[in-house]
Amino acid sequence: HTLPRTVSGGPILARTTSISQLPQLVSWPMDGGAYVTLPLVYSESPSRPGYMGSNLGMYRIQLSGNEFEKDREVGLHYQIHRGIGYHHAEAIARGETLPVNVFVGGPPAMTLAAIMPLPEGIAEMLFAGALGGHRVPMIRRPGELPIPAEADFCIRGYIDPQVQKPEGPFGDHLGYYSLAHDFPVMRVSEVLHREGAVWPFTTVGRPPQEDTMFGAFIHELTAELVPQVFGGVHEVHAVDAAGVHPLLLAVGSERYVPYAGERQPQELITNGLSLLGTTQTSLSKYVILSAREDDPGLSCHDVPRFLQHVLERLDLSRDLHFITRTTMDTLDYSGISLNQGSKVLWTAAGSPKRVLGKALPALNLPDGFLSPRFFAPGVLVISGPAHAQPRDTHDPAMENLCQALASAELAGFPLIVVADDADFTAGSWDNFLWVTFTRSDPATDTYGLNGFTHCKHWGCTSMVVDARLKTYHAPALNSVAEIEKRVDELALPGRPLYGII
Repeated sequence: HTLPRTVSGGPILARTTSISQLPQLVSWPMDGGAYVTLPLVYSESPSRPGYMGSNLGMYRIQLSGNEFEKDREVGLHYQIHRGIGYHHAEAIARGETLPVNVFVGGPPAMTLAAIMPLPEGIAEMLFAGALGGHRVPMIRRPGELPIPAEADFCIRGYIDPQVQKPEGPFGDHLGYYSLAHDFPVMRVSEVLHREGAVWPFTTVGRPPQEDTMFGAFIHELTAELVPQVFGGVHEVHAVDAAGVHPLLLAVGSERYVPYAGERQPQELITNGLSLLGTTQTSLSKYVILSAREDDPGLSCHDVPRFLQHVLERLDLSRDLHFITRTTMDTLDYSGISLNQGSKVLWTAAGSPKRVLGKALPALNLPDGFLSPRFFAPGVLVISGPAHAQPRDTHDPAMENLCQALASAELAGFPLIVVADDADFTAGSWDNFLWVTFTRSDPATDTYGLNGFTHCKHWGCTSMVVDARLKTYHAPALNSVAEIEKRVDELALPGRPLYGII
């Protein structure tokens, strides 16, 4: 039995404090204030109160700055497709406030449960009990939401359905700032903490960071569940180096027409739409799928080999499937507006269609494009001029590039990436994945050699992805030399972080 057990008291009730007395940690120079970076935000459905209708998520909490009333208000930023959003929608429809508790510290199983991509209807508190091997002790005082008896801190309060205030900016997980936008405000009723409380926190920024370990553990925990949740899908990999949601790799099945002379993507398209139709994989932007039947030993966790396998087999006149003007991850600013952009499936099945190029070919580049680099079999990277176009428009300079390259010998290069700095982008797989998939929107930024549209289907002979920073993108996070020096000094012999970092 994994439901939390009710207790009458616990260490969390020992002391009270105020928001301004909590640790005021600021991660990046342009952050709008201090944040809780490992908060556990608990809410319950107004129409179905109790643990079975509860949600536990990790949504950042802004403690100071902007227009928040000191010690009375905090910012509550939750991204699109989060469980608290359903509770908030119910409260708004009923004209009610939404009670919320924010826990910091406590049982580690709760932290992991809060970030797990659980199917709808499975409460995180139940999963925490199963993961921890015991029922989580919770204090439920009359008329209040429950509180973990062993948490270090608890901020109690509620969301007013009529109030939003600017939250942010904040240096975030994709490696860029998320900008200031209006988000719900949590009115603070009480701040509790235990004796000797510890304030856990994490660093946030371009991956890999500390939360990379969370992602690896989630993949490990969910590996055997993937085929049960997504029929025909054998393995998935939300790529940490690309910011997780921007790039999802998957090994699927292609069994729809086993008697056909040549296998082509059919079931794979169903696999991809299934991944985009439920759970947190629905936030993926680029979904790239291969068929297990073509190489039973292929793993999508081996990114270089997987991408080579796909690029060998992609029929670029047939196998690119775009979904435009749809929802996208709140932290991804590559789309046409906040929470809105496009998605694409790359589906590869059957025998190889090409031999991938393994050396830089001769290229006649138009003005502004320079420094072509061979990156990997079938992949070139080119430096482009600074982007100067408004949001939601194609760039004539990219069209000119495609025209100039149309006559080049590029049959072995199905993927060409244009970046601000080709040397940086081609310098490592981490750089390539981060730049290519965080700085491009599939519909806006995919161009092609010999591109065509037939009955609303688009194809080409070689893809050209515009992965430059755009005029409307959020700023990238840049390290601060002075802070790095101070941290390095803490790692010297005899200092607190010696032997740790």
